[in-house]
Amino acid sequence: MADAAVTINQEPQAVQPDLAAIETRQQGAWSSGDYAVVGTTLQIVGEELCEALDLRAGQRVLDVAAGNGNVSLAAARRWCDVVATDYVPALLVRARERAEAERLPLTIQTADAEALPFENGSFDVVVSTFGVMFTPDQERAASELLRVCRRGGKIGLANWTPDGYIGQMFKTIGRHMPPPAGIRPPSSWGQREHLDHLFSHGVTSIQARRKHFVFRYRSPEHCLEVFKTFYGPVLKTFAALQPEAQAALRKDLLWLISEFNRSGDDTMVVPSEYLEVVITR
Repeated sequence: MADAAVTINQEPQAVQPDLAAIETRQQGAWSSGDYAVVGTTLQIVGEELCEALDLRAGQRVLDVAAGNGNVSLAAARRWCDVVATDYVPALLVRARERAEAERLPLTIQTADAEALPFENGSFDVVVSTFGVMFTPDQERAASELLRVCRRGGKIGLANWTPDGYIGQMFKTIGRHMPPPAGIRPPSSWGQREHLDHLFSHGVTSIQARRKHFVFRYRSPEHCLEVFKTFYGPVLKTFAALQPEAQAALRKDLLWLISEFNRSGDDTMVVPSEYLEVVITR
């Protein structure tokens, strides 16, 4: 009976998430719609991150989870040698099209942020804007960023915070379509203490500054329609819900916009907080 009592009183085992399956679903979500329609509005974030990193011409730069290449193009404009990577090939095509239109040299390569196909210390600077933060295995992704950045090099990140508009948008979506158990929210990358955990070894400094990107749309309804049509995670969530549940999610998202909207008219002007991060190896 003593053995039975011990068994009964044991704490339940923590759920071990299937990271590979989660990543496959995420890849499917980001491959749906056309993130570039939303992503191109974020260009200023890439420009400001390059300035925060104090990029120098000729530096070798890797953009991880580059999407349609905002920070890649910003670095290329500063005469850096840039490689843009993502696990969604169609987004890299968008990045290449933009680079060609501006006559900027850019190398693109399909790659998983959790298993970068580059040698140790291959890059002077490694960057990611609202990209690597969505990896399911956050420790592994952070380790890869560190591995491919040379000693004395820099890692630059832009990550949505939990309390900002996009962080709250994902929280709202999660109430309607719960995320996989055992996975830390992507917005954890927007918390300084979590960054200290992820990059606790192999760095000499971490500088983090809270900033805001302002979403500007014709109206809250216009923004929601754009995100439902082109932004993979929102598109997939609506597609998975029944009509009544879709209506409830729509209502909650419009309410969220109203809480952040500072336009004072019928348009949408919503600041969304993010953390701009510069890590020195």
